[in-house]
Amino acid sequence: MATTAEIKNGLTINYNGNLVTIIEFQHVKPGKGGAFVRTKFKNIITGKVIDNTFRSGEKIEIVRLSGRDMQYLYQDDESYVFMDQENFEQIYIPGSIVEEAAPFLKEGEIAHIQFHGEKPLTLQLPNFINYKIVECEPGSRGDTVSNVTKAAKIESGASIQVPMFITEGEIIKVDTRTGTYVERVKS
Repeated sequence: MATTAEIKNGLTINYNGNLVTIIEFQHVKPGKGGAFVRTKFKNIITGKVIDNTFRSGEKIEIVRLSGRDMQYLYQDDESYVFMDQENFEQIYIPGSIVEEAAPFLKEGEIAHIQFHGEKPLTLQLPNFINYKIVECEPGSRGDTVSNVTKAAKIESGASIQVPMFITEGEIIKVDTRTGTYVERVKS
């Protein structure tokens, strides 16, 4: 057990039986009364953000998480199969954990997975990934007004908006956090 003096951003604790990560905190020492720590944390499983106040010196339970880079292999029914890069062990990760990243998963891509013991909790893709355009409408001549976009399908199956000059077969860089086009990549 630790105390509130050890609270810092990014720390994962057990709060009322839920794993939460502290995203913001502030030590407050009012002129009258006892000191306290005002925190804002995010539930790792649900993503819900919660505000809470701890009395100064209150006990908290710090949770140690481990993270591993794993390679995405394929989807199997409700699960996604990843392979550990060090021991080549394959693990099945439930679709509920992969849900947000699923549209941008492509075979062979490396993802960072956080574990609590042996239980996978979260999956994070690299911020930028290169994808090949597999389907898009041709741009028409004269459509050079800035910010004109069209829908394009990338190799992972997701549809994103790209500039009119992008054609089928080109490689583009996509921001996986927002699902937006960043730039064309020289092949």
